[in-house]
Amino acid sequence: MNPWWQQVGDTIVAEFSDLTDPTQVTRAVLRLFVAALLGGLLGWEREHHGKAAGVRTHMLVAMGAALFVLVSQQAGMAAGDLSRVIQGITAGVGFLCAGTILKGNRLDDVKGLTTAAGLWLTAAVGVAAGMGRESTAVLGTVLALAVLAVVPMVVRFGEQPSPLLAEEKPSPPKAP
Repeated sequence: MNPWWQQVGDTIVAEFSDLTDPTQVTRAVLRLFVAALLGGLLGWEREHHGKAAGVRTHMLVAMGAALFVLVSQQAGMAAGDLSRVIQGITAGVGFLCAGTILKGNRLDDVKGLTTAAGLWLTAAVGVAAGMGRESTAVLGTVLALAVLAVVPMVVRFGEQPSPLLAEEKPSPPKAP
């Protein structure tokens, strides 16, 4: 019979045996690293613009989503079961995002919607990375960064009055 310390040692080894070969270790490290990197890029963009959720928050959301999916895959979940894990991530991160939205006294005074949407998208990027869809995760990140960078410029351009329209406006009458 094994002494109790041998049983303890065997139990510890068994508990850390989920990554049994270099391929599995590489896969887990790569997927979590890609999720962290892409989440960090999205978070850097938000932090650079002075938003509440920055690099660390986005990295943690992406890595958390990737880890939920990765561990579920390692456990041998079928695709149908994995879809329920993704649904849970989507709802859970949605709840987290709701905490970033602040409503003021006026009807149009709402802040944090873009931050919430960015966190939600970051979770989706993490899910893609965790599932081994790194190219899709990169594409989603690039498109999100484009939306965050280009759309504000387009909106500002659309809000500027046209010089032609400014010339056509009659000047106010002069006071006598």
